[in-house]
Amino acid sequence: MNETPHLPSTGPSARRDFRLLLSGAVAAQAGSQVTLVALPLVAVVELDATPFQVGLLTAAETAAFLLVGLPAGAWLDRMRKLPVLVRADVLRCLAVGSIPVAAALDVLSLLQLYLVALVTGVATVFFDVAHQSFLPVLLPRDRLVAGNGAIETVRSSAQIAGPGLGGGLVQLLGAPLAIVADAFGFLASAALLSRIRAEERLPAPEPGRSLRAEVAEGLRFVLGHPLLRVIAATTAASNLFSAVLMAVQTVFWVRVLDLSPAAIGVLLSASAVGGLAGALCAGRLAARIGQARLIWLAPLLTGPFALLWPLADGGVGAVLFAIGGVAVLFGAVVYNVAQVSFRQSLCPPRLLGRMNATMRFLVWGTLPLGALLGGAVAEQAGPRTALWLCAAGFLVVPVPLLFSPLRGMRDLPSAPPEDASADAGPTDAGPTADAGPTTDVGPTAGAAPTADVPPGADGDPAADAAAGRDAADAGRAR
Repeated sequence: MNETPHLPSTGPSARRDFRLLLSGAVAAQAGSQVTLVALPLVAVVELDATPFQVGLLTAAETAAFLLVGLPAGAWLDRMRKLPVLVRADVLRCLAVGSIPVAAALDVLSLLQLYLVALVTGVATVFFDVAHQSFLPVLLPRDRLVAGNGAIETVRSSAQIAGPGLGGGLVQLLGAPLAIVADAFGFLASAALLSRIRAEERLPAPEPGRSLRAEVAEGLRFVLGHPLLRVIAATTAASNLFSAVLMAVQTVFWVRVLDLSPAAIGVLLSASAVGGLAGALCAGRLAARIGQARLIWLAPLLTGPFALLWPLADGGVGAVLFAIGGVAVLFGAVVYNVAQVSFRQSLCPPRLLGRMNATMRFLVWGTLPLGALLGGAVAEQAGPRTALWLCAAGFLVVPVPLLFSPLRGMRDLPSAPPEDASADAGPTDAGPTADAGPTTDVGPTAGAAPTADVPPGADGDPAADAAAGRDAADAGRAR
């Protein structure tokens, strides 16, 4: 863990290693957003896939969280994280780069798409868990929310620019060739990450500890805490219905709304504006409303906009779909900023990998199930019916939160001491005072406040985008 003292005038972006990490995220996210448009279009347009086959492709992309999600955290807690990040990027570069090569040789098939999706999914599991556990090496805890906010801002910005670029490339070059941009993005990310020079200690081995015992310890930590349990249940439900959307939206756009690849790219870019707005506003909202309140208010107020997706039709169909996407993605990012930082802040450093992997297993493990469900419903009843199922699901997502202890809290509990025994399970600390949490909380996708620092007080625009008072959490439901 980085013990560098906090300098109030120095934000995360003033640190060279963090800038390299952020630049790598820019490169990887830009390419991935191109593939977000291109890969489903390869299946739907080039290979004439059925709705269920498209759902199966989406399931293959996320099946790794069920297959290796839990042991990945235990393995990563035994090794340095930076080499894992670099190798995962190289593997993803080679996998997605095989698609345009196969297309040029006229041997591309759905089987290859499934294999590429599965390989990149496994690499992404290790990359994401290592990434969440590596950030605290680069930043002191009171800068984690600002750092996570900066990363989420990059992700949201890529979601705005990338799909439009991807749609244009697909229109000009065809879907398989457009995926070359993704391969170069992963390669650039690997090159940038390899230049990070932060000293990362090799975790001390724990004699006599089996992989099974370490995985169980991560499960006990997450499932033994009442707040982490309800956050896991809510995020898992959100991801289940998000996967239904992911599995059927391209089929709906192409075969129901009759949109071109360029129009699909613009639609995705327009929807992503909500994610960027959420990343920019999450810290301020947490400071004013309360971090705990924000976790249940965000999905409660934005979920109903999902009803616009199945209502989309005719000439204005794409506009309605985009409005729904803007609102739902805004709520998802705000929710994620608040809950992921909380998770990281609550967890002892030695358990970070297992905690993050356990949460990813629980909340992302529903993605392949949702994708198969969406594909099956679309196959039997049409993509619009599948979208109605998705919209109904988003209406019930916040229900567990409304019946949880979060409903009566303003802010989230302070982190336990770092030397607290993980075997004893997390302490069920009570909520902090209304002044807001003052301990650092870790991040993932969003941001919540952590210290009594006004937004942007450190002069860092990333902090202004993510935090009002540095005490928070972040996450990524979608």
